Amino acid sequence: MRAALICSEDSVFNRHVLPSFLSSFSELVAIVAIRDSKSTRRRRMKFEWRRSRWRILDVLAFRAFYRLRLADRDRDWIQRRAESERANLPPEPTVPIHVTETPNSPETRAFLERAQPDFALAACKTLLKRDIFDVPRHGTFVVHPGICPEYRNSHGCFWALARRDLDRVGATLLQIDEGSDTGPIYAYYTTDYDEKAESHVVIQTRVVYDNLESIKQDLDAIIGGRMKPVDVSGRTSAAWGQPRLTDYLRWKRAARNGS
Repeated sequence: MRAALICSEDSVFNRHVLPSFLSSFSELVAIVAIRDSKSTRRRRMKFEWRRSRWRILDVLAFRAFYRLRLADRDRDWIQRRAESERANLPPEPTVPIHVTETPNSPETRAFLERAQPDFALAACKTLLKRDIFDVPRHGTFVVHPGICPEYRNSHGCFWALARRDLDRVGATLLQIDEGSDTGPIYAYYTTDYDEKAESHVVIQTRVVYDNLESIKQDLDAIIGGRMKPVDVSGRTSAAWGQPRLTDYLRWKRAARNGS
């Protein structure tokens, strides 16, 4: 089973743990490493402005708060956990790597076509186009940090915690289509966490780490035709934006009060 990885270049989990993880049950044949550019970040901010309008100030306030109070601690936890996981996985394989700021480009498509993967795993913030996610014979999959369809977009765990929807703090294995986390859903994953002490970043990362064995088995079953999508008809589908400081403070206050 030939696998490709499409991931953000600056994430230790995406760029260094996932290649070893994929190599533990498949032949990793290609990596597309996405390098964030200033223009990409500007586009994301414009999109958030259209979604939030003046509440974007709340988003920016949270980003400043996170950098000052949480980022260093989270980075240390992520690095330690990555080192621990890599010790139990095969060595990171040497495979062709395509570094790009534009993963939906003809060059990326040509690179993947040359690799001829049976499936791809995507771990990135970019919405992939059909020209890219349809290249692998069995499609492209993502482990989304949130329970879908209720918590689509990048920060599903944050919003489930902030809304006190604690039964939906987890991750979703789904196949990519042209929407934002709207493709066929195959599995859900949860884990134990400490919402009083941990940030949403640690919690959503922990969910994936703690379920790597299940994710491996599920991907193998999907590609082998032994697993069918979950029926989510009748459930609410919602896309959420960036974390906001007021919602973060409300979440932590509720967590401390046990409400």
